[in-house]
Amino acid sequence: MAGRGGSAIRGSRIGSGPMGEDVRGEAAPRQTVTYFCARDHRSVMTFAIEAQAPESWDCPKCGLPASLDSDNPPSAPKTEPYKTHLAYVKERRSDAEAEVLLDEALKQLRTRRASGDLVF
Repeated sequence: MAGRGGSAIRGSRIGSGPMGEDVRGEAAPRQTVTYFCARDHRSVMTFAIEAQAPESWDCPKCGLPASLDSDNPPSAPKTEPYKTHLAYVKERRSDAEAEVLLDEALKQLRTRRASGDLVF
């Protein structure tokens, strides 16, 4: 409907804005709680007075856990490096067990080759 010369924003007028407390009512009572992370970030969160603030909160700046204690913030969680399938296998089996399994598999393979059951 271009060309009518009207306002591009329909249904609004100059000076209209968010309603104030006199129209929508008073805001609920609130409490502010400050959380501290290991990287010295300070995060201030707002909760309703009736709500119990959690003991920990993820820092919005770095994602580390934050707590209410500014002197002893929680340490960063340790991240384990990616493990390959072989690394998990090595955790479950000793070198001696692996040697026995390899010998059994090679014996089966040689037996199948000798009997002609193995097709390439």
